[in-house]
Amino acid sequence: MAVERSEPPFRLALPEPTESYEQDVEYCVVDTGTGWTEYRFHDYDRLYTIPGLYEKLFYDVLQCCSPAVVCDLLAEQLSAERVDPAGLRVLDVGAGNGIVAEELRERRIGKVVGVDIIPEARVAAERDRPGTYADYHVVDLTALDGDESASIASGGFDALTCVAALGFGDIPPEAFRVAFDMVAVDGFVAFTLRDDFLSDGDTSGFGGLVKSMLDSGELEQLGSTVYRHRLATTRDPLFYRAVVARKRRPHTG
Repeated sequence: MAVERSEPPFRLALPEPTESYEQDVEYCVVDTGTGWTEYRFHDYDRLYTIPGLYEKLFYDVLQCCSPAVVCDLLAEQLSAERVDPAGLRVLDVGAGNGIVAEELRERRIGKVVGVDIIPEARVAAERDRPGTYADYHVVDLTALDGDESASIASGGFDALTCVAALGFGDIPPEAFRVAFDMVAVDGFVAFTLRDDFLSDGDTSGFGGLVKSMLDSGELEQLGSTVYRHRLATTRDPLFYRAVVARKRRPHTG
């Protein structure tokens, strides 16, 4: 259960709306009582150390709705296929401070295990949403040793979530593939990605990866929707695509 948020002990400001930045270089300035300091949006380790800052910035100010959108889409597919969410075991990749896990648990998902590459994320999840995760691994999915891989995979996952964490180098395609391989055949896969990253001109690597999975029959898409992920610092909308699919066979490459 999430810890109830009180009025944050900081001041937050964004750049002027006339200044435009790519998502991975957007920034804010924060004053915790000792003067204004700049924080880039993708400096998650720094953002998580200030209680309430992540939620205030992305959810209150920039109106992010990705966790709710993708979890609703997953819940709809579970209902359509008459799968009891209470029995689902989910691997949440790019878990951060647990917002997606909280949404999953509110939809009666039985077990959620988090994975993130930065220790500050696990500390923040334990601080902000204690008990939401059954376990939380701080690892680099592209550099797992045998023990780490076995420890994570022992969760017996039949679902994978990865929300608003793909396409900017935070989680490379290789890491997504490793996590995907930990999910059982016929397991569910739910993720979000900026819509243009799934286009033919994509340079992130995810467009090609997802297309190859679909073309090979490894992945079967069940549902998809384009929606407003959040506002940019220009106050313009950023559009993402939420996808829910099922893993239909193991990777053989």
